[in-house]
Amino acid sequence: MKIGILSSGGDCPGINATIRGVGKTALMQYGMEVIGIHSGFTGLITKDTVTFSERTLSGILNLGGTILGTSREKGIRKRLRSNENGLADVILKNCNEMGLDAVVCIGGNGTQKTANLLSKLGLNIIGVPKTIDNDVWGTDISFGFDTAVNIATEAIDRLHSTASSHKRVMVVEVMGHHAGWIALYAGMAGGADVILLPELGYEIDKVNEAILNRAQKGKPYSIVVVAEGVKTPAHRPADYFTPTIEQGTGIEARETVLGYTQRGGNPSPFDRNLATRLGGHATELLVNRRFGRMVCINGDKVDSVPLEEVAGKLKVVTPQHDLVIQGKRMGIMFGR
Repeated sequence: MKIGILSSGGDCPGINATIRGVGKTALMQYGMEVIGIHSGFTGLITKDTVTFSERTLSGILNLGGTILGTSREKGIRKRLRSNENGLADVILKNCNEMGLDAVVCIGGNGTQKTANLLSKLGLNIIGVPKTIDNDVWGTDISFGFDTAVNIATEAIDRLHSTASSHKRVMVVEVMGHHAGWIALYAGMAGGADVILLPELGYEIDKVNEAILNRAQKGKPYSIVVVAEGVKTPAHRPADYFTPTIEQGTGIEARETVLGYTQRGGNPSPFDRNLATRLGGHATELLVNRRFGRMVCINGDKVDSVPLEEVAGKLKVVTPQHDLVIQGKRMGIMFGR
């Protein structure tokens, strides 16, 4: 077989480990030809590719980002649906001319939607879930999430000392547009006092009340962790909560927005191993010609689910999640 590998959407620690997992398994175990497709799905239009060998796949396990580059695919997906300027035909023709038997698509929710669309158009596709937000439906965890949680937790740990020294409220904004997994896991691991998630909402008066209650109990500082997707009147949640908490409590407040530091840099050992396992299983699916599927983790088992079941769905935090329940038992405030 001759296979292509592409990465699409936002960058994420562990993409290169996945490329290596797919490529080395394909080359060394099955003697396949492996090419890398540059700039996501755009590379299928421009035929911008590189041929991989065992040597070119060495030394990338611990690298952040993606050696193939990436691009956002929303525009391409819209054009594919309408076959604008014959785009679907162009991609199918190009894959045929390149001699590709299948394509492995590494990416998040948008990428899996596009992969499913290409699968329905007739391409042999395997998806690999990638997101620091951990919101891809159908898998218990996605690589990149553990690294992001480690980075956010370390930042929260460091903010405890300055918050305590100055008797301040520290508002820490972490990534998570629609799902608050990073805020939940990093907030709990970092000992946050208030954790605000898009899924659970908040009442600002109750948030302020919780902070004042801590102060009255001799705890003059608080750590508030908020996901970037929490809806507020301001453009960024931190820009709203910091002055609103200060005005409502009379306690000095400061903000820290972690931003892209959460998805930059080297992947954690857990993410390297997870990406390697997912990449290897993607190759096994190719060998067995089980196309139109996304690899996943269920418990500790590597498995796969149909792409059509994944596309368009989100995995979000629920009030019944055990970390939410346990946090509330310990007095952590979740917005209401």
